[in-house]
Amino acid sequence: MSDPQTTDGTFDTVVIDNQAESRYELRIGDELVSLADYRLSGNVVTVPHVETRPSHEGRGFAALLMDGVIDDLRARSLTIRPSCPYAAAYMRDRPETHDLYAA
Repeated sequence: MSDPQTTDGTFDTVVIDNQAESRYELRIGDELVSLADYRLSGNVVTVPHVETRPSHEGRGFAALLMDGVIDDLRARSLTIRPSCPYAAAYMRDRPETHDLYAA
């Protein structure tokens, strides 16, 4: 299945907080592309696992997912504990996210 692209060559993606599954999801249309499991405790969101479906790996979807996670956490005044190696690297490489690290 090919990915639906917009006219400028980007993907029409959406990040949702699937609270029933305790995970953020990056979707293209109805297709789940990437996910970030989480646990919420107080105002701290721990992210132990980030995954991109094998058919979509290597195209930056995990970073798009984390962009959406960070935007949501910031909007909700939550902090993050990125225990997943990918989530930790994403945060480490983006100084603009460092204010969201959980104490």
